[in-house]
Amino acid sequence: MENQEVGIVKPRQQTNQPSINQKIKAKEVRVIDPDGNQVGVFPTDKALSAAKDFGLDLVEVSPNANPPVCKIMDYGRYKYEQTKKQQEAKKKQSTFQIKEIKVRPKTGDHDLDVKVGHIRRFLEKKDKVKVTLIFRGREITLTELGLEVLEKVAEETSDMAIIEQKPKFEGRTMVMILAPR
Repeated sequence: MENQEVGIVKPRQQTNQPSINQKIKAKEVRVIDPDGNQVGVFPTDKALSAAKDFGLDLVEVSPNANPPVCKIMDYGRYKYEQTKKQQEAKKKQSTFQIKEIKVRPKTGDHDLDVKVGHIRRFLEKKDKVKVTLIFRGREITLTELGLEVLEKVAEETSDMAIIEQKPKFEGRTMVMILAPR
């Protein structure tokens, strides 16, 4: 058996970049001029020469239409405006983190005040806070005391936080989530 060279066909990569000028594969395209007016359906080479007359690029804006829609525009400027729009959208996106504070049923008042201070700082930064109360050993019998500790934390932060998730038991821990107002 002879060794035959097998041609590997790479699939065409899908990109978000529209086809421009000579990369447009369609035989006919619907052309839109730089002012946004629809000119008509032309063969691709004629549309390219029209774009060249304007000194601009022919950009395929709707490749799935029949025939594909192409617009005569400055492609460099178009790409620049697209990246600006994406950056603006990213700026307006709100992001938050969930910060965790751990307490015990017998945490002292001063220590609890310090932890409440940390919670306030996290809430000011618009982060959510997960308050975890951990029971160790025989402390599991002190569930009422643990609930009181979580209620005290919620009460002291009530001016700037709402309880997103009420205290609930998960094994040997009790969890409450606070969200900024």
